[in-house]
Amino acid sequence: MVGRVDLVAPDGVGEVAPGTDLAALVADLLAPVDGDVVVVTSKVVAKAEGRVRTGDREALVDAETVRVVARRGPTRISRTRHGLTLAAAGVDASNVARGSVVPLPHDPDASARALRAALHERTGVNVGVVVTDTAGRAWREGQTDIAVGAAGLRVLDDHAGRVDGYGNELAVTAPAVADEIAGAAELAQGKLSGRPLVLVRGRADLVLPPGEDGPGARGLVRDPARDMFGYGAREAVVAALAAEVDAAELADGFGAPASAGDLADALARVLAVPVLVVEEEAPQARDGCAGTPFHLSLHLPAATGLERTLDALGRAFAWRWERTGPAEVRFVPGTP
Repeated sequence: MVGRVDLVAPDGVGEVAPGTDLAALVADLLAPVDGDVVVVTSKVVAKAEGRVRTGDREALVDAETVRVVARRGPTRISRTRHGLTLAAAGVDASNVARGSVVPLPHDPDASARALRAALHERTGVNVGVVVTDTAGRAWREGQTDIAVGAAGLRVLDDHAGRVDGYGNELAVTAPAVADEIAGAAELAQGKLSGRPLVLVRGRADLVLPPGEDGPGARGLVRDPARDMFGYGAREAVVAALAAEVDAAELADGFGAPASAGDLADALARVLAVPVLVVEEEAPQARDGCAGTPFHLSLHLPAATGLERTLDALGRAFAWRWERTGPAEVRFVPGTP
């Protein structure tokens, strides 16, 4: 048995304008059959939906940004209302008339569902649809395309419980197949070739039955409570120290409350003093019960600004504190 995936990115799409019938373009240029995956760039979807704007790009970035994750000079990495983390909140000025910019589609998953339904109505075929955009990656140079919208596709191929060829049971392996399809499609498209549509054939096993659209690309967005990288390195320091930061933003940026043990270890390292955890409600508090209040018995140094240090660490680890004695502090999960 040979694994094979074919990709076709045709020329001849032409300029897409508000009201362009994308289903007609796909049907004519790609001629999909049951089990195919249709990939279309977010730029083309946004153009067809009338999302092109002129004027102040930075104002549009502001409007599309829910929270700035990191900033280096004029470059902003932003969390969008879609839950995506992208440079300039996904607002782009390439492959569009000079002086114009294009944000992401208003709801890329809804756009994918609409295109899938229109293709089924027009041709009777059952396909998966992926809407793509370009994104950078932490720790890696360059960019690759990812799925920002999807319909009729298993976006995550969860291997938990499966056994490999050596008899090892898999626990956390879950390929983001919608992102893999997006990246493969970009190889066929190219960035400057005017080929925004791609037909992917050979993964019919990922395509859902008619009427089942699946979770969409939003199913690939990590829950902020489990996000270890909600801020850039510098921004995390500032957010931890800034007393005026909104509590909701702290929760989004720093995730769920850390374990009591992790906070105690951080306090011992930062304060350079012994830290004794005095369990309050549960014997497992020291090792990972993030929801259990506990006391820390500290031999506190006579240093100015200690309260500010405790505030900052509390914010970073999503705990709040109160003094209960000359050398004792009580921490409770949850930011102030």
